[in-house]
Amino acid sequence: MKVLAFAASNSRKSINKDLIRYASTLLPDSDVEIIDINDYEMPIYNSDLEEAHGIPEAASRFLDKIAEADALVISYAEHNGNYTVAYKNLFDWASRKNREVYQGRPVIMLSTSPGASGAKSVLSLAIESAHFFAGKVIASLSVPEFFKNFDRGEGVLTNLELVAQLEEALSPLRQV
Repeated sequence: MKVLAFAASNSRKSINKDLIRYASTLLPDSDVEIIDINDYEMPIYNSDLEEAHGIPEAASRFLDKIAEADALVISYAEHNGNYTVAYKNLFDWASRKNREVYQGRPVIMLSTSPGASGAKSVLSLAIESAHFFAGKVIASLSVPEFFKNFDRGEGVLTNLELVAQLEEALSPLRQV
């Protein structure tokens, strides 16, 4: 199974990128490709720009990556209870090219934050809207208090209950 994984964050120090890297180690029988949304930078979406210049090629490259995958694993960073601007912009441009951004792929949605909520607000937004964009959410997990539950030096979750929950969330990709 080919899995496309990414953090919906453009931060070089993203804890969601750490979570994605760790989650990918729990899929040893899958071909996991981790991408960085910084590789798909575009101007802030604006209908005037689209009319004048069309949809940037980066949106097509992002959609092509999704098309090549059998499943997606996405970890959402939360800014003020919402998507990061970088991800929202990428998603907006991509949806102008193909409204079915997720292209019918099964999606496992994750989130984490330093706080006790674990970015649950943005995770809820992503889950609730996925079907509008042909996403089939098959599992989700919020990891609270990232710095308390993750060893960045080792790159692993240290909370065994959260490890079990993440393994359970990822289990549909191991069964295919």
